[in-house]
Parts: sequence; C-alpha cells; structure tokens
Amino acid sequence: MKSIIQQIADQNKKLENAEKEAIKAEIENPSTSNNRRNFLKKTALGGIALGGLMHLSIEDTIAQTTSSVSRSSSPSDLKITDMRYALTGVLGQTAIIRIDTNQGISGLGEVRDGADVRYALMLKSRILGLNPCNVEMIFKIIKQFGGQARQAGGVCGVEMALWDIVGKAYGVPAYQLLGGKYRNTVRLYADTPEGKSHDDQTAKIKYRIEEQGYTWLKMDLSINSLKDIPGALVNHEFWDGASGQYDLRSYMGYGNTKHPFTQIQITDKGLEEMVKMVEHTREHIGWDIPISTDHYGHFDLNNGIRLGRAIEKFRLAWMEDVVPWEYTDQWKSLSDALETPMLTGEDIYLLQNFKPLIDIHAVDIIHPDLASSGGLLETKRIGDYAEEHGIAMAMHQAGTPVSFMASVHCAAATQNFLALEHHSVDLPWWESLVKMTDGKPIIKKGFAPVPESPGLGIELNEDVLKEHLHAKDKSFFAPTDEWNEKRSHDRTWS
Repeated sequence: MKSIIQQIADQNKKLENAEKEAIKAEIENPSTSNNRRNFLKKTALGGIALGGLMHLSIEDTIAQTTSSVSRSSSPSDLKITDMRYALTGVLGQTAIIRIDTNQGISGLGEVRDGADVRYALMLKSRILGLNPCNVEMIFKIIKQFGGQARQAGGVCGVEMALWDIVGKAYGVPAYQLLGGKYRNTVRLYADTPEGKSHDDQTAKIKYRIEEQGYTWLKMDLSINSLKDIPGALVNHEFWDGASGQYDLRSYMGYGNTKHPFTQIQITDKGLEEMVKMVEHTREHIGWDIPISTDHYGHFDLNNGIRLGRAIEKFRLAWMEDVVPWEYTDQWKSLSDALETPMLTGEDIYLLQNFKPLIDIHAVDIIHPDLASSGGLLETKRIGDYAEEHGIAMAMHQAGTPVSFMASVHCAAATQNFLALEHHSVDLPWWESLVKMTDGKPIIKKGFAPVPESPGLGIELNEDVLKEHLHAKDKSFFAPTDEWNEKRSHDRTWS
C-alpha cells in the first residue's frame, strides 16, 4: 500500500512541477497582464498539490498548506472601523461605499442609482466595532432602516461590502459563501433605448448583437413615443405626457402618479403604432434572441391587458412593471389574461414583500435589484423561494460595476436565474471603474465571467473613478466622522 502511495506521490510531484513550469512561463510572457501575473504569483506561492505533501513532515505540511492565508486576517478578530464613500456620475448619481476594518481589509458596496448616500452613512454608527463576518446579524440590525426601492440603498450597500470583506478574510469568492455556484458565466440582457427613427433603432440593435455580442435585449415600449401622433392617446395633455412626465420633484406630477390614477388610455391608433415598434424589432433580430419590454407609461390595468394582447404574437420574454408592484391582485389579473410572462420586482425590498406575488403566482418571473431587495443573501433567498413555486428569476441592475459584480455572484449561486440587466452598455468608461483581481474581463460577448478571486473580485481603479465623480461632490472617500455617533434608540417593538 505504501509503495502505491509513493507512486501516486511521485506522479503528482511530476504534475506539480509541470504546472509550476507552466505558471512560470505565463508569468514571464510579456503579453500577460499585470493583474493576471499577480494572480499567478499568488497561486504559485500558496498552492500545493497532493504529491507535494506526501514527502513532508507534519510541520512542513502545515506551513505549506497555510502559506496562502493572509497573516493580517484573523476573521474572529475583525472589527469595522470606518465607512466612507465616493459619489459617481453613473445614472445621475450612484455612490460607492467602502467599509474598513482593523486588519486592513476593506469591502466595497453601492447605494442604488439615484439614492442618497446618507441612507448608508446613517448606518455607520450602528455597525462600528462589529465583526463584519457576522453578516446576517448585522443585516438584522440595520434592515429596519431600509424601505422599498431606493430607500433600501443604504442597507443593501452595507450588505454588499460585508460579503466583500468576508470573502477577502477567508480567501474565497462571494458566491462560495452563498453555497457555491451553478454556472461559470452569467448571461446578460442589454438595455436598448428607443431610437429616433426605425433606422436608428435598427442600428442600435445591430450594434448590440453583432458588435457587443448580446444574446438578450430589452426595449422601451413607451406611450411617450406616441406624444406627437394625433389621436394616439386619450387625456395625455392634462398630464403633460409630451414633456416633463418624469419630473419627480412635483409630487402630484405624472411621474409620481400611480398608473390607475391618470386615466390615460391608448387608442386603437396608438396600439397600432406600438405594435409596429415591436414588429420592427422582431423583424431585425429574428426569433432566436429574447426581447423583453419595459417603460410603457402610467396607464391602468385595462390598457395593460389591451397592449399585452396586441403584442402577444411576438413572443416577448416578458412585460415589465405594467402596474406598480404592490398591486398583487392586478398582477394576478394580468398573468391570467395574457400568455406573455409578467415580471416585476426591481423596487421590492425583502423576501417578505415578494411572497404575496409568488404565493399566488401573480407573476411568471421575479425581478429583484440586489441593491434594493436586501443584498446578496436576501436576493439568493428570494430566488430560492421563487424556485420552489416554479417561478424564474431575472435580475435588474442599473449601477456601477460594484453592484454589477455583487449581482454576478448572486446570479451564479441561484439555480432559477435567467439573465442580469446591464444598463450602462454605452458608457465607454464604465468597465474601467474597477479592475478584476483574477485577470478576467468584466464582460465578454454578452456574458459576465464569474470571478474566482476573494470577495466580489474587484478593486477600484481610483484614477478613472476620480475622473467620473459627481459634480456636486468630489470628496472621494473623505472622513465621515460626523456619522460615528449613534443618537437614537432603534428597536421597533416594545
């Protein structure tokens, strides 16, 4: 028996030496990127094959097998020491937060697009001094300060940063902490804005498919496109549907008025025009590529059903947010009336608020945004609960590469996942805001490779980030000591 073990050891030793030589050759290759070279150096330093262990003493074996462990990382002794932020200009304003620890390990998170960074900063006093590895406990402490849509931005941003820290402390990618991965790449769907004309729309679609390599598209199908067509809409002028409809400063303006309360209706002529838009898109991309639709405008359930029936023959992947997410009964009516899959969820916070839709199968696909739904673990739970009820999960994402990569890890770890939104396809500098620590590209031909390096698998490219800070706040991870002190009793029950 011992001779067999020795033979295996000798064979593995040869394999190990061959692997070392291959790594050395790639490191010395001038075409190897710096990120890849650093990753390979760490691999060569910390890795050891079975054959390399069999001839060592127990002392040497322990020394070798622990050589890749960061000496500055003792997870049980980690403490949160600071939270700082940088406000980017992505999608109006999107803040990246950084949580620091007493051992030099930092984690990155993101406050959802358009949300106030103070949603995160007010949590700082609640988490200082805590061990960031206790993610679930900290989440339960702070989740009371989250709300629907962007009001959840602070809680979710902190949760992302905690998983980034834990992954770095233990030397594993975030998806591993969620139970492991189902896939090595995550399929993306590309948001495709409306073109100014049919030719312009065709050019945009062609660019998405042929140049960028996307295999799933989403298009706006909006009544805003009907504003200059006489007889296409009823009652739109009262709501200024032609302009300013997304003025969110006016509480009683169109953009803040829920769908059932506008009495805007689509005429037969308007429906014909919207059908032409979908037909034109389907003609130019064929039937192999899924088309999702969104941003219809604020009209009621009855008009939603009329529109859905008019475009049903084009076999859309889904109709998104036809009515506000909380109208569970209306979503059930839509799902029962239409063959096209119904989808909502980008503004829903926590699994408990997804359950009513899932329990009665009011939608066919749920659509959480990890930066609003509760972060990585809560979104994984949402996906798993939906899977139990035969419902798929797509994921909304409209932020920086920080929430994008957090979403990639969650998507990799969730079995019923379909596709992840990429909303910044046309920002040439978007990908360069971060560097992938395992040397992989952030996006490759419409798919996101799942990182294998610790945490979220990214580092900030600070020079690029500084070029794209929001004009109103150039502070760039400045001290936030004014948020250190807790000034309230937070318990929500007596």
